[in-house]
Amino acid sequence: MTDQRVNSPRTGATASVAAKKASPAVYRRRRLAAVVGLLVVVLALVLVTGFVWPGFWRSEATPQPVPTVTVTAPVPTPTVKAMERADDETAFQKALPSAVLQFALGSLAEAKEPKGEGALEAWNAEYSDGGSGEVAVLAGQWATSDEAATAAAAWTSSAGEADREGDVKVGKKVVGQYAIVPAKGGKAVVVWQNGTAVMQATGPVDTMEDFYAAFPL
Repeated sequence: MTDQRVNSPRTGATASVAAKKASPAVYRRRRLAAVVGLLVVVLALVLVTGFVWPGFWRSEATPQPVPTVTVTAPVPTPTVKAMERADDETAFQKALPSAVLQFALGSLAEAKEPKGEGALEAWNAEYSDGGSGEVAVLAGQWATSDEAATAAAAWTSSAGEADREGDVKVGKKVVGQYAIVPAKGGKAVVVWQNGTAVMQATGPVDTMEDFYAAFPL
């Protein structure tokens, strides 16, 4: 008798573990975490760049102030040679310049006019630009600033009615007054006091204010 054994089918349940599909809520939480993480990284980069790179915070949309550029014209100089100066000039003579802007000193002689009365010394100086521009200067020095102020007032009154007047300053200190008087023939007269010295310059109306401002006394 043949022994035939038939394998009996398994009757026990076989556990089948299937991968559980994540729910939509889990996906939402994961996406939210990823977005938050990305934002943190971007914010960190912005903060680091802002501190390391000066000017990063400056908005490109905000127009930056344009620096002011001041163009200064060169100071004019004479095209003609000034006269030779004497070695025995007084200190006041030496203080009278050989050139003022485009004007060069052409002559320098002791003043004999009554305007110089009471002055310790007075000089007539002629300046020229080599063309039609000429400036005549009368310069005097007095013993005191009060005497000089009296002379300056008399010279101004003799020139006419001033259309501009003001203080003459050395630094912040007021050392006298100036006055600009219109004259005939397109000219102007400028009278100014600097301490014990008084100057009167007569020349082209369009240059006399600059001439006075550039005169070293």
